[in-house]
Amino acid sequence: MASNPPGECCRTRNFHEGTPIGTHKTILGLNTYQVGAEYGNDRIIVILVDVHGNKFNNTLLLADELSKAKYQVLIPDILSNDPVDGQDFATWLPKHGPEITAPIVDAFLKAVNDELKPKFLAGIGYCFGAKYVIQNLSSKGHLSAGAVAHPSFVTIEEVSAIKKPILISAAETDSIFTVELRHQSEAELIKIGARYQLDLFSGVEHGYSVRGDISNPVVKYAKEKTLDDQVRWFNQF
Repeated sequence: MASNPPGECCRTRNFHEGTPIGTHKTILGLNTYQVGAEYGNDRIIVILVDVHGNKFNNTLLLADELSKAKYQVLIPDILSNDPVDGQDFATWLPKHGPEITAPIVDAFLKAVNDELKPKFLAGIGYCFGAKYVIQNLSSKGHLSAGAVAHPSFVTIEEVSAIKKPILISAAETDSIFTVELRHQSEAELIKIGARYQLDLFSGVEHGYSVRGDISNPVVKYAKEKTLDDQVRWFNQF
């Protein structure tokens, strides 16, 4: 899913109600939200966050829901405790370019495999984090399977390198994962013979699965269906 860089639309957010059931602690060198530890290390999901970081309540609630499918879920701080909140986006983004973020993600995922030794390691990437899920679905990547929602910053070369199963959840209205880039990505996935699923939700915009207004039943449905699809996707493997 070739996609444009994140933009100002990534800052827009609605707050979802709920109290997270997991905890933040240092895991493998990074401050990490952990939930579902009681299920052990056999099946682990790592969430790579959007620009709002690993303390954003909406994302923690998603992790809690995923853990109910008997996964341990980890949300590492890949932004070095520097979410975009309140900052000028144009100033913030260069501090978190691929040359900075990719090594952080790579080191964490490698450590998960080396030290926790899961039988299955999945990644979910929302917006900003999607690029690094895609990178780790290559032949040299650390993930067994991946899922992304409204991705940003993904290159067509990264799509071409995918070797592991990928689920893509897309918004009908998205200036970052545009219609043209979505079609280009789909054509490339077909060309390389990827194992993939691509879902397109009408009536929603970029960010719907994490930051959407769930008082709108169309958005609520798309958000919940995306989460359900992620669980069903990973349960296959």
